[in-house]
Amino acid sequence: MIFPAGTVLCAFADIADGASKGFTLGEGDWPLRGLLVRLGDAVYGYVNHCPHAGHRLNFHPDRFLTPDGSLILCLSHGALFDKASGRCVEGPCRGEALKRLAVKVESGEVRLAEPADLEKLVTRYW
Repeated sequence: MIFPAGTVLCAFADIADGASKGFTLGEGDWPLRGLLVRLGDAVYGYVNHCPHAGHRLNFHPDRFLTPDGSLILCLSHGALFDKASGRCVEGPCRGEALKRLAVKVESGEVRLAEPADLEKLVTRYW
């Protein structure tokens, strides 16, 4: 399944400055699960998938950040990721990065800036 550019992920106002928010596109066993991080007027989007072992980053909705809010945190293995680049700065996948989703803010909404191909973005572990 391909989600077209312009697909609405959430309202911009739903993400506080410096905070994160999760989203799901599609249905079934393998939907596209992602996260958004807001830094001022900029929003960064990533696939909710740690490059170390394929786990989701969070255990609770919208909880993707370290307690001080400075980094994205994988709760499975403690990997830490830069909010703006998605690059792992500490942990078992140091030097790797989260899969980026191109997003934009338009008319008060966070939307996909480019089509998102579910088959290319979601890794399945059997």
